[in-house]
Amino acid sequence: MPVEPLVCADTATRVSSVLNRDVKQFGKKHMFDTSEETCWNSDQVSQLHIQFQGGFSSRLCTLEGCRAGEELVKISDLYPQDINAMQRFQVEETVLDKLKITFENSTDFFGRIVVYHLGVLGEKL
Repeated sequence: MPVEPLVCADTATRVSSVLNRDVKQFGKKHMFDTSEETCWNSDQVSQLHIQFQGGFSSRLCTLEGCRAGEELVKISDLYPQDINAMQRFQVEETVLDKLKITFENSTDFFGRIVVYHLGVLGEKL
């Protein structure tokens, strides 16, 4: 089956912070709107696409997930490059109802991370 975006308007998302608390301009909705002009300063998951702003990227992304009613378990560690380009990561196919992505070890001295695009792809079951 072909892979397709798994994050849609009905998907519940949370972020730890928003630049200057300006959710209108920098809110989490901009990670999934497919626009290169915006950013943020269950199903079978098989790919993760991330585009950072160079200089404000994460050196380590930890993926955790679970089925409904279960505890989160670690799925994978990803090691993005500190570049502006879209980065694509294959993930071991896992059936999930909940996915948690933790961005760790920022390349920015102050720990800031800027995400222009975040895509979670897989097969809808």
